[in-house]
Amino acid sequence: MKVILFGATGMIGRGVLAECLRDDQVEQVLALGRSSLGIENPKLRELVQPDPTDLSAIAGELPEFDACFFCLGVSSVGMKEQDYRRITYDLALKVGRELAAANPKLTFIYVSGQGTDSTERGRSMWARVKGKTENDLLALAFQAYMFRPGFVQPMDGVISKTRLYRAAYAVAGPLIPLLKRLAPNAVNDSREIGRAMIAVAASGADTRVLTPREITARAAP
Repeated sequence: MKVILFGATGMIGRGVLAECLRDDQVEQVLALGRSSLGIENPKLRELVQPDPTDLSAIAGELPEFDACFFCLGVSSVGMKEQDYRRITYDLALKVGRELAAANPKLTFIYVSGQGTDSTERGRSMWARVKGKTENDLLALAFQAYMFRPGFVQPMDGVISKTRLYRAAYAVAGPLIPLLKRLAPNAVNDSREIGRAMIAVAASGADTRVLTPREITARAAP
């Protein structure tokens, strides 16, 4: 399969990219971002530009892709709702609408988060915005899946860009294996997310919104 990847410089995106480059099912990865990844691999192609969601340079190629893995996102900590919505909702829907129009057979997988509010009416700002993003992506004319990982354990030396998350990983890191055994619906690792995305793009899933436990299940060999 040929994959478009957004957010490859982030913690989850790096893990997804690594799994795509490892997996024989993936023929090519086109990573769109503001800066180069600094990785050389025959399967990897990069499009570096100020607006990674601008698809004009590859508009004619869009029907050739099988899947889009949308891992682009930011933490809501300290952000106003309009700013968080602009980055979270507006960018995802901009890409989603263009891909759905150009290639309705494409599988679109969006990284959301556990606790997302599908009603769009709850008290949590980030959960409402994520909920609307999910709902509107699911209404588009392609096969869309929402991934709601729990606490994400970075693998393969990947480090979060967010200072708060780095501090949390430093404290909780040794406890993650125990937490995963005691609460399997609360933890995923970055490898699992990548493997599950490839599996869902290849053969679908029983549900359009995947919980941490379902992500783990789809990641299994």
